[in-house]
Amino acid sequence: MKDLHNNIEVTSLLHAIAVATTQTITDIDLSGCNSAELVIDAGADGGGAGLSSSNKIVFTLKHSDDGTTYAAVEDKDMLGVSDITSGTILTIDGTDEDDTVYHFGYVGGKRYLELVGTVSGTISIPFSISLVKGHLQDSPVI
Repeated sequence: MKDLHNNIEVTSLLHAIAVATTQTITDIDLSGCNSAELVIDAGADGGGAGLSSSNKIVFTLKHSDDGTTYAAVEDKDMLGVSDITSGTILTIDGTDEDDTVYHFGYVGGKRYLELVGTVSGTISIPFSISLVKGHLQDSPVI
């Protein structure tokens, strides 16, 4: 087996919390790494009105060179998702989409990311969001 443990860095972007309102995570700094994976762990909708086209959460991702001016990611910037429109990488609007771990690779080459989970209607889903940095310039990470 190869050593993955000492060659990645894992950062929590959102600790496990029941999400009922829009969440914005800004200035996700990718310096020091050459690959990144976003991990969105969605629990089951427990207190909302039921997931639907009007009760949902939509995750959009933007990237930036300077941490100030952000632009929406496109298909060419991501792995594990396609048909990205206006930076939307994930929409959870049905019971077959909650209680799932999603992960998306970022290959866009910019230094900063911004992830926004926009809530529409009434939901209450526990989420945690992590960033896994890989191909570190200063490894191993101990």
